[in-house]
Amino acid sequence: MKIAIATDHGGFPLKEDLVARLKKLGHEVVDFGAHELSPGDDYPDFVLPMARCVADGTCERGIAICGSGVGASICANRVGGVRACLIHDHFSARQGVEDDHMNILCMGGRTVGVEVAWDLVRTFLEACFSGEERHLRRLAKVDAAPRNVTVL
Repeated sequence: MKIAIATDHGGFPLKEDLVARLKKLGHEVVDFGAHELSPGDDYPDFVLPMARCVADGTCERGIAICGSGVGASICANRVGGVRACLIHDHFSARQGVEDDHMNILCMGGRTVGVEVAWDLVRTFLEACFSGEERHLRRLAKVDAAPRNVTVL
C-alpha cells in the first residue's frame, strides 16, 4: 500500500519509528516531514500536503501526527475528500475505516506509545470500507452538509 505520513516536532520520533516499520512490511511510504527534529516547526506545513496527497488518490491512506493529534486532525480535515480522525483505541482504528471510510489516522506523539501506535496503524491499514448502504447514506449526508454553518 502507498501510505503518506506527516508530523511536526511533537510526533517526530514516533513518525521515524512508524516509517521504518511500514517499510519493513513492504509498504511504500511517502514522508512529508518533518525530516528533522525542529521545535519551531508547524504541523500544517507537513499535514496539509500529506492530506492533499490522500485526497487526490496519490496515496491510499495517510497518517498524521502532532503532539496530541488534535491539531493534525483539525488540519487534515480542512482538505476536501479527507476523513481524518484522532484515534486512541483498536476498535476505532478499525471501525473508522469500515463504517466511516476514514482515510487518515491521526495520533498524538506525546499521548500514544510506540507499540500502541503500531497496533493502531496496522489495524487502520488492514481495515476495509464496508460499502454498506447505511454507511454510504451517512457519508452522503456528511458530504452534502455545508462547510460554513453558523451555530446559534
